[in-house]
Amino acid sequence: MKKISVVISAYNEEKMIEDCLKSVKNLAEEVIFVDNTSSDKTIEIAKKYTNRFFIRPNDPVMLNKNKNFGFGKATSDWILSLDADERITPKLTEEIRKVISGLPAEASAKAGYEIPRKNIIFGKWIKHSIWWPDYNLRLFRNGKGKFPEKHVHEKLEVRGKVGKLRNPMVHYNYQTVSQFIKKLDSTYTESETENFIKAGKSINWYDSIRWPLADFVKTFFFEKGYQDGLHGLVLSIFQAFYAFVFFAKVWERKEKFKDLTPENFLTEAIHEFSKAANDIKYWIYQILIEENPAKRLYFKLRRKFTL
Repeated sequence: MKKISVVISAYNEEKMIEDCLKSVKNLAEEVIFVDNTSSDKTIEIAKKYTNRFFIRPNDPVMLNKNKNFGFGKATSDWILSLDADERITPKLTEEIRKVISGLPAEASAKAGYEIPRKNIIFGKWIKHSIWWPDYNLRLFRNGKGKFPEKHVHEKLEVRGKVGKLRNPMVHYNYQTVSQFIKKLDSTYTESETENFIKAGKSINWYDSIRWPLADFVKTFFFEKGYQDGLHGLVLSIFQAFYAFVFFAKVWERKEKFKDLTPENFLTEAIHEFSKAANDIKYWIYQILIEENPAKRLYFKLRRKFTL
């Protein structure tokens, strides 16, 4: 029978870690727990569920270093990489057991599996845009996978064929607005800014308008974030804010707040906002057409004469 190691790397997760560990008690032959020098009761709670724990320095900009360390300590045939705010359901446990045992037959040729994540954000399951099905490569054969350690948003890489599981894990993502903003500022935009600068890329003043508006349009309209109601709207605005903060940090660190203002700044800025307004109009018409096909001809004609 194939065995599985669950590897968890956590920092100050005393409120979340116990439910995470309970969710894998019927799945893992061993739990490798890497504590990132927590100052709360995280490690005390973890010790109730495993004696395979390690304490490592916390690196908020490159969280994946300690995950890779944990992979190196695993002794089972398969590894499942899990975060403290994630939960493995009984159905997913059963599906994982089947595939690591070589069922169905084609499973024996796979080196890893992507698992969909059911993201619970601000108390609601978010079913659209980047949040669903949100496949993440988390299950892989021991020795076949690791993180590149180049970027905070990077994906785990596996040598070999990768399949997809059907049953999702549950991800209790952002519980509060403050948590979202804190992670955006201290972790995600920090790492992305450093990588942008290292790559030698440049910015222009109009990116301060284009990047946030493009992210909003993409998330709210193109990826149907509007179907999640107010949650979808707020998250789409947050995505735009993320892009704006990212731009501002690059401007600060690469350009030292150099004045990038062009001649005729107001005219140019109005032009950028006008282009964005036309993009939004386009998507409004597209969505209204999708929601009510009977209005298709009407909106096509209206677009023709008003845009």
